[in-house]
Amino acid sequence: MTAWLNWPTAGVAAAALLFFWGIGAYNRLMSLRNAIGEAFAQLDAHLKERGEVCDKLLAAVAPRLPSEQATFDALASAQAESQAATQAVRTKPWAPDPAGSLAVAGALHAAALTRLLSLLDHQAELRSETEIDALVSELKLIERQRAFTRQVFNQAVGQYNEALHQFPTRVLANLYGFSEARSL
Repeated sequence: MTAWLNWPTAGVAAAALLFFWGIGAYNRLMSLRNAIGEAFAQLDAHLKERGEVCDKLLAAVAPRLPSEQATFDALASAQAESQAATQAVRTKPWAPDPAGSLAVAGALHAAALTRLLSLLDHQAELRSETEIDALVSELKLIERQRAFTRQVFNQAVGQYNEALHQFPTRVLANLYGFSEARSL
């Protein structure tokens, strides 16, 4: 008779264990997803800085090299696309589609910026100007910092995706509405 009384108790204990495990899994995924948001906030600050310095550099160089207007237009266009993509990612940095758009916009911006910097490397008279040289140096520093924060973001995404795919958490991930994040 005592064995019969233990079955309901064991069932309640198992249900409580599953319930608390589910809460723990949810909290862990939320913590990792929030880490993606925090990492993106740092990256976003560097993207804003890069945009400001690029605008200043374009304003300083464009009037002096009118024959290179296509290069300046390409960078300005890439900058606008990067800013629009960044704005889309700000609301949900863990969402894969906006992050994918930002990755593409970032690649286009990097190509346009590389072209401009290469052009400036061949223009010794412009690089000898203190203002332009300072802007180029600042831009290179920001790019190194941005690359580091992008790596931090990608690590946060990797940790989140790894946790999302672990069993048995992946069983509950769909129930909770979690989906895989995308790196940059």
